[in-house]
Amino acid sequence: MAKKGRKGAEAGGDARGRLLSGATALFASKGYASTTVREIVERAGVTKPVLYYYFRSKEGIYLDLMREPFGKFAAIVEETVLTGGSARERLFRLCLMAYDIFVENIDAARVMYSIYYGPPQGAPFIDFDAYHRRFQEAVLLVLREGVRDGEFRRVDLNDAMWAVVGALNVAMEVELCHPPQSLGRDGVRRVLGIVLEGIATDRKSDGEKGRKR
Repeated sequence: MAKKGRKGAEAGGDARGRLLSGATALFASKGYASTTVREIVERAGVTKPVLYYYFRSKEGIYLDLMREPFGKFAAIVEETVLTGGSARERLFRLCLMAYDIFVENIDAARVMYSIYYGPPQGAPFIDFDAYHRRFQEAVLLVLREGVRDGEFRRVDLNDAMWAVVGALNVAMEVELCHPPQSLGRDGVRRVLGIVLEGIATDRKSDGEKGRKR
């Protein structure tokens, strides 16, 4: 690629990134409905035609903003369903990776929460519930396989699923709303370890095999 073309591509990629990060910050602080295209381009230091070139509209930026983290989230869910290993290891991996994605995209998560729980803001529809249901189904599947293989006791699987999902959700919401009290990744692992130890047949701790009691 010629030097001029390479510089143009780098500048374009940087402009796209600034538009995304600027829009994310504005959506998170002001709300989707109250944020204007003018504010987004001013924050990114570009012109409106640049925004229209990459995203076509404010709606396009919002959809792109949600696409990346939810795409990663969907991928780890499917990986958990298809990958082998102990049920305990798979649940740890699923929940910790989901937590990592949430923390890495905390402003996008803040936007999502405001859209999902707040008043209508005119944002394009995204079926957030479908992602949540798929996550719950994956947890149920792994729990069922753990019971089948003798790794977990025979318990009400829905109760066990909500215990796992609930622990993760609380950790995420603390990260979002009360960051000074954040559990952090190690805290999520510890809490999840307590939950899974409660249904384990051989009482493992934090993903490590322990002695039978």
